[in-house]
Amino acid sequence: MIAFLQLVDTIITIYIWMLIGSAILSWLVAFNVVNTQNRIVYVIGDFLYRVTEPVLRPIRGILPNLGGIDISPIILILGLIFVRNLMFEYLV
Repeated sequence: MIAFLQLVDTIITIYIWMLIGSAILSWLVAFNVVNTQNRIVYVIGDFLYRVTEPVLRPIRGILPNLGGIDISPIILILGLIFVRNLMFEYLV
């Protein structure tokens, strides 16, 4: 059971890092630091978008409009950390 919990913990940690990477890449694209015409940047951005957007979209639907500030990744990261801590508290 411990091995399964560690696997789930690792998957949650990797997903949190993907959320952070997606947010940073979106800022870099918005401020024209990186160009999406570059094939590598496009592939990485597309992958991160496809992995994170299906989970972030319902959160964005619930949150009120904050005028261009997207805090849905922060809400999701806090939720994932809560689930991870809860999982270890009750299952170990």
